[in-house]
Amino acid sequence: MIGAGLPVGHKPYFIFLALLAMLLALPVSSAEVEGVRLWRAPDHTRLVFDLDGPAEHKLFTLKNPDRVVIDVSGASLSSAVDNLPLADTPIAGVRHATKNKRDLRVVLDLKQPVNPRSFALRRHEALPDRLVIDLHDRDKVEEKTIEQVQVSGKKDIVIAIDAGHGGEDPGALGPGGLREKDVVLAISKYLQKSIDSKPGFSAKLVRTGDYYIPLRERVKKGRQMRADLFVSIHADAFTRKDARGAGVYAVSSRGATSETARFLAQRENESDLIGGAGDLSLSDKDDTLAGVLLDLAMTATMNASLDIGTSVLSSLGSFTHLHKKKVEQANFSVLRNPDVPSILVETGFITNPQEARRLRDPMFQRRMAEKLSEGIVAHFTSRPPAGSWLAANADRIDRKHTISRGDTLSGIAARYNISVADLKKANGMRTSMIRVGQTLTIPPG
Repeated sequence: MIGAGLPVGHKPYFIFLALLAMLLALPVSSAEVEGVRLWRAPDHTRLVFDLDGPAEHKLFTLKNPDRVVIDVSGASLSSAVDNLPLADTPIAGVRHATKNKRDLRVVLDLKQPVNPRSFALRRHEALPDRLVIDLHDRDKVEEKTIEQVQVSGKKDIVIAIDAGHGGEDPGALGPGGLREKDVVLAISKYLQKSIDSKPGFSAKLVRTGDYYIPLRERVKKGRQMRADLFVSIHADAFTRKDARGAGVYAVSSRGATSETARFLAQRENESDLIGGAGDLSLSDKDDTLAGVLLDLAMTATMNASLDIGTSVLSSLGSFTHLHKKKVEQANFSVLRNPDVPSILVETGFITNPQEARRLRDPMFQRRMAEKLSEGIVAHFTSRPPAGSWLAANADRIDRKHTISRGDTLSGIAARYNISVADLKKANGMRTSMIRVGQTLTIPPG
């Protein structure tokens, strides 16, 4: 027996050694990989490992042939990796084995070299601990600033359409497995088609498929597109199932205008924790983010966002129930753009069973997109930016205005800087009676 026959004062030391030996003999605590998923984006591939607990990992690359190797300390793999959709990715195959009788080694055999990046995400609400591997394509030419489309020597008005969530982040969930990310991408594509059909306008999708883009990157893409408007499309949830109606939001440098606005902003701002943005630190030297933080208080951009939001809300009000009859404000991260007017549109509450049925319907999705387009086009037609095709042809364009609750004929005339008489003449009106949902032609001012 260790320490037997030794003086009493020496026994605690040997007891400590014995306990230490017993601890070293215990098996190392392990994490289990319970699921593996893969997402393809235009410029990178994302591999996500779901873990039942946190685990350390190392990543390195090998050449001849090209491989990415991931070692996960004390982990085992219980999920199949044979059925991952590798067809349109740089990954030719996935292999795994146990290293040193305790660590999981995963090898990604590559079709071409990539720039890999990895990070861990801790458990968040219903989501488990995750290990995220991003493989950035090397053969993609770095995205340059997208020049605005020219029409007869004048620029188009560019609308950046941001479909919320995507990929690892499904967004809010509705009855029957309805996912926000699918609904808003469908509406965004309809919106792009509707805006592109209007002369003098060009629409660009920030997210074109089922993959996640970090919130800061969405803001950056809007600026790279040199957008005249950034519109983020959502169909969110609330704590009460009876919450319903569409809404339009702009950023606020102060508090939220309602409890709903505060709740939705907090939920949307957590999106990076769910979708996986990696480094969430604001201490880096990203010029775009620095500009956003410094210029957040730019009142001109915020006022423009409110004006556009009002036009969009008016158009939506002629088609669907509104959650609030004014543009609300909250501190949405995705709207923090210093020089691009930005709005966030809630197309309805996916947690409301009646609205979920409508949001699932392609006919409703297309009609929603058309009304969004009408509101956007109406604003820029009444206030065309200098140097745009719309400004150059303002005296030849008939504009449209959809009547919403609270509108008056004199108010509409004042908004478009025309007389009530000219407005009535352009629409063949004998009286000043108007009705909600009615569309008026606005003659050139």
